[in-house]
Amino acid sequence: MSSEHINAWTDDEVEAHWDSVAHIYVHENNKVKETHDQRFVETIQYLHLPDDAHVLNITSRDGEADDYVKRLKPDAMVLNAEISAGLIEVARKLRPDIEQVKISNYSILPFYNERFNRIISLETLEHVADPIAFLRELHRVSTRDARMVLSCPPASSEWPYRIYTALFGGHGEGPHRFLSSREVKVMFEKTGWKLILHKGTILIPVGPGFLRKAGERLIEQFQGTFISELGIRQFYVCEKY
Repeated sequence: MSSEHINAWTDDEVEAHWDSVAHIYVHENNKVKETHDQRFVETIQYLHLPDDAHVLNITSRDGEADDYVKRLKPDAMVLNAEISAGLIEVARKLRPDIEQVKISNYSILPFYNERFNRIISLETLEHVADPIAFLRELHRVSTRDARMVLSCPPASSEWPYRIYTALFGGHGEGPHRFLSSREVKVMFEKTGWKLILHKGTILIPVGPGFLRKAGERLIEQFQGTFISELGIRQFYVCEKY
């Protein structure tokens, strides 16, 4: 186990949280569906799926990313890896034909070396007990020409998240530590991932459509500044060294 950037909780505690909210996960996300689904729309733009796509979707939750990949590349091989048995069951009911695998932790993945040429990791890094070990495992199981699209909230999202949860409820985040983009980039350097794009998105996550669109126009103009760091979903596109 790596001692760098390690968190105070265990992967088992993360699993327990998502098991406890699996029954409301889709319902709560549907309350802010456009904001929720933005993660998939953006991911597909950056993933650059090849004809022989072998995709690891980790953590897959209800499996919705599979829909977006298959819509673009119907013959793509997608493995949906999830730590929560409860969410695996939710995905099975909604999408009975997708391929799923239950993982027991994020530090040792049950896949052979260089199996996947595309990695999707959306809103997962902030939950992992040992993020360095996790990123090293993703590096190990990806091919030499692999591309990874990863998203996570920035450190500045902690208080907005708490306020939103207090006012509107939701499924919560369970054990987590929202990471500054600076720390995420350091992690990539330590684990063999070359960052080719970093982009802050979703400056205004709720409210009228015109207001949210105005927020996206503003944040797009100020990428690389403190304003982009305020976007609640930060995207990182990486390739292997």
